[in-house]
Amino acid sequence: MPEGPELHLASRFVNAACAGLVFGGAVETSRCSRGPAVPFESSAYRISASARGKELRLALRPLPGAQPAREPLALVFRFGMTGSFRLAPGDELPAHAHLRFYTAPPGPRLALCFVDARRFGRWHLGGEWQPGRGPCVLLEYERFRENVLRNLADKAFEQPICEALLDQRFFNGIGNYLRAEILHRLGIPPFEKARTVLEALRQRRPSPEQTLSQKIRAKLQSPDLLELCHSVPKEVVQLGGKGYGPESGEEDFAAFRAWLRCYGVPGMSSLRDRRGRTIWFQGDPGPLAPKGGKSRKKKSKGAQQGPEHRTEDPLLPSAAHSRSRGAQRGPPEQGTAQQPEGTSLQQDPEVPPAPVKGRRRRQPAASGGPSSGSPGEEVPLGRGGGGPRTEVGAGRPQEQSSSWSELLSHLSSSQATKDLKGSRLTPRPWRRRGCQPLSRRASPLASTSCPCRAQGPG
Repeated sequence: MPEGPELHLASRFVNAACAGLVFGGAVETSRCSRGPAVPFESSAYRISASARGKELRLALRPLPGAQPAREPLALVFRFGMTGSFRLAPGDELPAHAHLRFYTAPPGPRLALCFVDARRFGRWHLGGEWQPGRGPCVLLEYERFRENVLRNLADKAFEQPICEALLDQRFFNGIGNYLRAEILHRLGIPPFEKARTVLEALRQRRPSPEQTLSQKIRAKLQSPDLLELCHSVPKEVVQLGGKGYGPESGEEDFAAFRAWLRCYGVPGMSSLRDRRGRTIWFQGDPGPLAPKGGKSRKKKSKGAQQGPEHRTEDPLLPSAAHSRSRGAQRGPPEQGTAQQPEGTSLQQDPEVPPAPVKGRRRRQPAASGGPSSGSPGEEVPLGRGGGGPRTEVGAGRPQEQSSSWSELLSHLSSSQATKDLKGSRLTPRPWRRRGCQPLSRRASPLASTSCPCRAQGPG
């Protein structure tokens, strides 16, 4: 989010870009703009800008003799998350240009645009700064310092110092990255009580015996928190460019990233405060840290191996899970179906052994009648429950033995495999992955008509 230095740099950019330009015509707003229309039209006017804290004022002043004759107009902008000003050719407007001021002829037509991709920025007519905002930390340091120390009894200073620094009534211009840098340089835990940190500054008075040079040297060697609220934003302004965002250009953004000592720097920890904003710090977060909040430490890019250092391509979670299960299970075992105790059913030697996958199915008794009960009684086919199953013709063991042998012979043939692929009896037809093991096919087909059952007994 643009902070005090970015608004100050934006005002510098507008003044430098529009210094020799004359604007004319009406002010245009985009169709999807969330701001009010600007009822200003003049044949010739100039534009200038000034900044205070997190606000920027744009002044439109008609030139002498411009038509229609009208008074100057001022607009105050707040940039939100992505607001900025750009100067572009009139026929090549940048995306998300929600407010446009066009130059007057002669000369190529240019447009000063307020660009805001996320549309959180706002503007209002009139030149008044937003009421309730305190003095600017950059341009009004003495008033800013006095305003903070005079109001330490306010309940805003009962909060952690990292949250109090975002209160624009007292710290107008300080934002998320500035608060992290200021607290890091002083070694102050971000969740220390704000009043505890600032009350000590009331008693910090320079000795009257010190010379002016000694006082200046003492401030430079050990600045307090309020002094850093003024000097740290100044450092960002001295970097030049258009601000800290990548849209300001690779060179400007690289210079800003090199300047940072804490915010988003590898090795630093982060927590979310009660407003949901992320605060970066090093060491202990402080006594007022949110309960249950987990501190996250940013890893260095150098510690993360690139593709050239990997011995194997990384697996997606689903692929890794399925591969690990397959490795534990191993290849399918070859074996014969288990038979109930006391039966004499033998597998046909010409039929290849059925692969066992998952549960093994039990086959019904083929000689000596059913293993228990009377003919037509339900005989369990599964292991460990799964519900009983009634087998048709359970009272004719010879017919049943022949039917099972012919069924297995039929299932091993290629024609049966071809028929089964299109059969509606295949389990989960929407997930067919080729031919299934015979142990899976025998169960759904045992109670249906098939060529071997149509032939009848022996």
